[in-house]
Amino acid sequence: MASDKPGFFAELKRRNVLRAAALYAGAAWAFGQGLSQFSPVLGLPDYATRWFLIAAVIGFPFWVAFAWFYEFTPQGIKRESEVAPSASITHSTARKLDFAIIGVLIVAVALLASGYVVRRKMPASAISAKSIAVLPFENLSNDMNNEYFVAGMQDLILTKLADIGDLKVISRTSTMQYKSHPGDLKTVGQQLGVATILEGSVQKQGNEVLINVQLINARTDSHIWAESYTRTLDNVFGVEGEVAGKIAGALDAKLSPAQAAQLAAAPSDNQSAMDLFLRAEYQANKGDINYKVDDMSGWRAAIPLYRQAIKEDPGFALAYARVSYVESILAYISGEDVAALTRQARADAEAAQRFAPHAMATLLALGYCDYYGNGDFTAALKTFGSALALRPNDSAALRAQGYVERKQNHYAAALASLEKAFTLDPRNSALAFGIGATHMMVSRFPEAGTWFERALALDPNNANAKSFYPYAILYGNGDVARALAAAQGDDPAMQLVRVTFLTYQRKYPEALALLEAIPDTPDNFTIVTGGSKALEQADLYRLLGDAARARPLYQQALADLHPQLAKEEQEQGGSYLAQVWTSIADAQLGLGETKEALAAIASAQAVNAKLKELRPRGYASVMQFNAALYSQAHRPDLAVPLLARSLTLPGVGLSYSPVLLWLDPAWDPIRNDPRFKALLQKYAKDKPAVIYPILPASAASVATRIERVPPSGRGTGGDESTNARRAR
Repeated sequence: MASDKPGFFAELKRRNVLRAAALYAGAAWAFGQGLSQFSPVLGLPDYATRWFLIAAVIGFPFWVAFAWFYEFTPQGIKRESEVAPSASITHSTARKLDFAIIGVLIVAVALLASGYVVRRKMPASAISAKSIAVLPFENLSNDMNNEYFVAGMQDLILTKLADIGDLKVISRTSTMQYKSHPGDLKTVGQQLGVATILEGSVQKQGNEVLINVQLINARTDSHIWAESYTRTLDNVFGVEGEVAGKIAGALDAKLSPAQAAQLAAAPSDNQSAMDLFLRAEYQANKGDINYKVDDMSGWRAAIPLYRQAIKEDPGFALAYARVSYVESILAYISGEDVAALTRQARADAEAAQRFAPHAMATLLALGYCDYYGNGDFTAALKTFGSALALRPNDSAALRAQGYVERKQNHYAAALASLEKAFTLDPRNSALAFGIGATHMMVSRFPEAGTWFERALALDPNNANAKSFYPYAILYGNGDVARALAAAQGDDPAMQLVRVTFLTYQRKYPEALALLEAIPDTPDNFTIVTGGSKALEQADLYRLLGDAARARPLYQQALADLHPQLAKEEQEQGGSYLAQVWTSIADAQLGLGETKEALAAIASAQAVNAKLKELRPRGYASVMQFNAALYSQAHRPDLAVPLLARSLTLPGVGLSYSPVLLWLDPAWDPIRNDPRFKALLQKYAKDKPAVIYPILPASAASVATRIERVPPSGRGTGGDESTNARRAR
């Protein structure tokens, strides 16, 4: 006779034990997902998830036993034996447990998905335990003139650490923005992406030097290692190698025999030469931080100090390499004494090569001679590659490699190099801007805007980022109003950006009023634009249909441009010769001298063709300007092919976007030409939502070349100018 007593598994089901077990497992999984996904974001220790899972496994049998012996009732939790069959709510309890199980599974999946998104937005790799930032050392000397010495000791230690290939070392450009002893080291570590931080102080009194250093765990704010060094000026240089070696040991970083030997070697055994070298470095680093075309005093002050150091120690390879770098920089961005500086930079780099052929600084100096001095990008890339083989985590070499790759139109490789450099220099606003500009060159305008925002968050005074950010908005979707709102600021560069955007809105009187208020100085109207405020005023008056006001301004502009043309041909070998020719053509068209203007355009095209390899972005923008001039001359047969070609050139996104085909008044004279309409059809997907109507005055007159694109002059390792020069 069969028993009425239910079987074991049936009883498990009746008492909802299986459902309770599923609920427990689902809840544990959900919570575990949350811990594992968000621990890096919340800064929880690595073992948090592991110990939770152990606790969950231990608690599971207790939970199952509880579900077997107890049941939920309206009167609360009761032992199963105390619940009368008529009072049992097994069915409703089961339904509630089913809903609870579904709920925790949904939460677990949501946590998994959101955690994946968050982790994708985090840096590609977690913070390595072998990562370090060296904060500015504190000057404890009574004499504040010893600041150069304190900064020099920090730099020497940082350089030695960077020679250890197993370490990730943050660039001084990022660390110098912090105090010597910041309060919240955990935040500093997160901002810089490092696990450890080195703090230090230097006290120099007469011939005595006291150096204190301490290595700190950035996550826990606990000391890993600390040491004091008492030295005299005769034997202080060499401490940097001792400190770097101790840090390498503390972080379990592997040292090759060559690296160990390099740590022990001082740059020079001559005390006087080292002191002069540190003074030179202090000035050169000022130049690297400012990096402004109109403020080169730091670099210029460094050169004679390097020379004195070399005079004291004729075999001082590092001094030769560093002065070569400074000379290359000055030749590239100043435009003054270019030939002499380039020759001297090469001679100094070759001297460094004689004394230290495989040193990192020597390779960088040689690479910059090829890059800045000769425009030999293939040779420069090879040399920077050799430097990175020695020091794979060197931000300066990665940055240089990225900018050379960009010059060669290898944009994917350039972005990889620059973004890796940024992980080693995460507070470098100029580098963030450079990455944004590279995205812009390949017409990734939203990504460019994001990097410009990051650059401005790091340095709200970054003039390049302020100038380019509105263009990234405009070029991305043609939203002139939003771009105009982003182009705020009273400095002339931002006012000139607003002049351009007002022109795209066909608000010519407002644009003219703003333009007239900008001082007519060489800094505001540079040789890149043809150096003539009068020309831009004339173009706007012509758009207004006021030929009488435009004509004398065109005559004034032409008179100003011819001396610039002669100077450019004689002194700079055609660096901006094409732009000056286009400005001359613009003025001649305004004066009705069409034949002469067409000849000037031809001259601009000929010069531009010669500079194609050296300045590819400038090459594209000059083609666009000349196409606009052909439009102004009512020559669509010449304008449209040139414009169409320019829109396909590498790097065109830095200076133009297809959305401007609908917005730019330069194309008004040829808008009804079938060839131009075909070009509009080709780029129909880029058509902006708002197109401003052509005003009667401008329809009756020829268009202007008033549009201004973002900077494409000399700049921070690439093509962008640091004082927001414009290429019209």
